[in-house]
Amino acid sequence: MRGRWKIFLLGLVPFVATLRAQQVTPPDPYDGIWEGYEGEWRYVSNLLLSLAEVIPAEKYSWRPAPGVRSVSEVLVHMESGDLEKTLVSKPEVIAALKSSLQAVKNDHAQLKVSDLNRNVHIHGKTVPVEGMYLRIICHDNEHLGQLIAYASLNGVKSPWSQ
Repeated sequence: MRGRWKIFLLGLVPFVATLRAQQVTPPDPYDGIWEGYEGEWRYVSNLLLSLAEVIPAEKYSWRPAPGVRSVSEVLVHMESGDLEKTLVSKPEVIAALKSSLQAVKNDHAQLKVSDLNRNVHIHGKTVPVEGMYLRIICHDNEHLGQLIAYASLNGVKSPWSQ
């Protein structure tokens, strides 16, 4: 009888291993991070959009103090400082943010490796294209941190911390 149990239990090992391998793993909150420019861009874009979507529309005009950018102004400023005073409603802001994030993604995807070292003139400086795109990621991450603080001050939890 003991031998049969051993055979039965040993037969279960591959079955259990197969079941464990088929378990669904939760989504990776760091999807994209450490995957180069495209991964980092996907990461910050997803966080920005998900946070913009959970902040209530009535909080888009909120600002921490007079003279400091409001929620909507921060979201629009990241992509186009010229529009931050005119785009103020949540649907307009999210549409502009999505459009702008997609435009940066599309523009970067069209670059050839040789384009990355080409110089461009921006904000009074001559910089390599690669540096310009790196600055865009850094800039959006800076304002992501600002928006996380704004959300927290308004009792809004980031979707990825739930």
